[in-house]
Amino acid sequence: MTVESNPSIRYRIDSDYEKLTPVHAVWEITLACNLNCGHCGSRAGKVRPDELTTQECFDIIDKLHELGTREITIIGGEAFLRNDWLEIISRIDQAGMECSMQTGGYNLNEKRILDAKQAGIKNIGVSIDGLEDVHNQIRGKRDSYQHALNALELLKKHGITSSVNTVITKSNQHQLDELLDEFIVRGIKNWQIQLIVAMGNAVENDDLILQPYEIIDLYENLIKVYKRALSHNILIQAGNNIGYYGPYEHIWRQGKDAFWTGCSAGHTAIGIEANGIIKGCPSLPTSDYTGGNIKDMTLDDIWYHSKQMKFTRHRNLDELWGHCKSCYYASSCMAGCTWTSHVLFGKRGNNPYCHHRALKLEKEGKRERIRKVQEAEGKPFDYGLFEIIVEDNNGNILEVQNPLENNEDTSAELKTEIRTFENLELCRDCNQHVYEGTEICPHCNSNVPEAKERYETKLKDVYTAYDKLLELMN
Repeated sequence: MTVESNPSIRYRIDSDYEKLTPVHAVWEITLACNLNCGHCGSRAGKVRPDELTTQECFDIIDKLHELGTREITIIGGEAFLRNDWLEIISRIDQAGMECSMQTGGYNLNEKRILDAKQAGIKNIGVSIDGLEDVHNQIRGKRDSYQHALNALELLKKHGITSSVNTVITKSNQHQLDELLDEFIVRGIKNWQIQLIVAMGNAVENDDLILQPYEIIDLYENLIKVYKRALSHNILIQAGNNIGYYGPYEHIWRQGKDAFWTGCSAGHTAIGIEANGIIKGCPSLPTSDYTGGNIKDMTLDDIWYHSKQMKFTRHRNLDELWGHCKSCYYASSCMAGCTWTSHVLFGKRGNNPYCHHRALKLEKEGKRERIRKVQEAEGKPFDYGLFEIIVEDNNGNILEVQNPLENNEDTSAELKTEIRTFENLELCRDCNQHVYEGTEICPHCNSNVPEAKERYETKLKDVYTAYDKLLELMN
């Protein structure tokens, strides 16, 4: 019998935003880990000295249920290295919430998988960061690739819904097509991807980090991989730092007119560290985004009243700076993934890892790259500092934007009302989003209503031809 997960559980509806429902919780139940990943943001390895007790974990689960949480994903470190991990899964399941897990797959043996299934786990994501040589190098164990594949085979054998998670780096960006071949053979149906982020171990290993201008070629390759994956019934799911309003935005967001609507940290998402620290997103820097600790405050107080939880609910355009401040999509995007931008510059509000931005600069004969100017401290969820170098396509430097020299005030006061979203639609001539009601596309100068009419006519003709083909075949 297959243990099915419900993909609609994570989908947000208007009332989730209005009621401030923490729909999805990601919970680092231990920092202990049996791998040594070169891009690990939390620098996982050793157990935190003050990790929560079993009863404190149960109290969090009960409170999340009261707040309306629908799914809890347990992570580490490596979640199954915590002695009571099965009790935690069972408590989540008994509370009526879906429990999922993200794992490196190292030593995730058959007994552990069967025990997790019995406890109530609904799906497990296994991390694979390249073909065997690259994956093993990134993960710090020479047999970690085989362990990950073995975990996937065991999950399939025992009917547990599984997915693969890949962090895209410089070393694996050209292996995605070959990775897809591996997943096709193994019957994988869901593949989640995200870009490497300059946090924790990745700051020291910054040679793994893609340059902003490189995402143009990456996405051109990735869209081909995406379409080929669909032909094999594999869905590639883009993480929160993929895309932003380029011509493939609606594809990454998986909808006709779908688009990025801004960071959900602290609005419909919540992150928990193993020692009880609460953040709006598990990946955010602990030093800047700790809303409180459940050992000192109630989860209700932290969630509803902490300033660190409120920033995406009531944010203001005044916090944007650099290129993002003047962007056409500023009010919808709000500089993309907060995690990605903050750890580069020590503050949110400007994100060079944007497809729309990279393409716009390319048209102007420019490109951006980042360069490290300050190392990280060496603590979990820490970051260094990077500067943006704007150059022409021949590598001649045109401008340097150094965060240590940037005195632009972005400490905007939060609005009192809950942030609302403006509707966008696609210009069907360039596949770029425009705000609803726009007559002339600011990207390609087409008449938006006329482009839509041409597209719908063409689509109707395709369906008509298809129906006729079916008639002939019958």
